[in-house]
Amino acid sequence: MKKFRFVVAALLLTFTGAVLALDLDTAKAQGLVGEQPNGYLGVVKATPEAVELVADINDRRRDAYQRIARENGITLDQVSNLAGQKAIERAGSGTYVRTPDGQWVTK
Repeated sequence: MKKFRFVVAALLLTFTGAVLALDLDTAKAQGLVGEQPNGYLGVVKATPEAVELVADINDRRRDAYQRIARENGITLDQVSNLAGQKAIERAGSGTYVRTPDGQWVTK
């Protein structure tokens, strides 16, 4: 399980860092997108750019979660929920996160 958590953490850093770093960071800073408990990015304020960014990142996350689930013999939901928990823990101050009851709040 420790290896699994490390892999999830590495994936989160990859998806929130590399290719889309400026776009994702800007979207988070502008309050357009936020992290959700289910491990996927959510749209807080819908703009065409935010919707496209969220769709792209979530497609990449889903592919990675499926691969991790398959490699570890666990469910996609287990992977995505753990990733969501970690993403919310790492979310920066002032960014949006979604509560389990569906409300967007600033961290």
